[in-house]
Amino acid sequence: MATVELTTKNFDEVVGGSDMVLVDFWASWCGPCRQFGPVYDKSSEKHGDIVFGKVDTEAQQELAATFQVRSIPTLMIVRDGIVLYAQPGALPESALEDLIEQARKVDMDEVRKEAEAQQAAAE
Repeated sequence: MATVELTTKNFDEVVGGSDMVLVDFWASWCGPCRQFGPVYDKSSEKHGDIVFGKVDTEAQQELAATFQVRSIPTLMIVRDGIVLYAQPGALPESALEDLIEQARKVDMDEVRKEAEAQQAAAE
């Protein structure tokens, strides 16, 4: 599957309507982003069951601000509407593949229980 351009108009629909989404926050002037792009695109071809989205931080400044992206590239992994990972830095192919496998193995029932417990404690 090719990557999907994410904008303020389609972000919620794409991310909310998918089981697992990787989001690459990038910009055309960013050297590390240009290095990471082909790695990300190659991975998107291997994992047809995952949505690979890209957010151009220059064109979508509101989205970058919403997710407090301060450094690019930043990779975010969302599973069942919950952000599991959000870190800046270009990853080599092996590290990206490892991260995807780790995200696949996360017990989302446990994550939801933990999130509910934290929310209840905050109230």
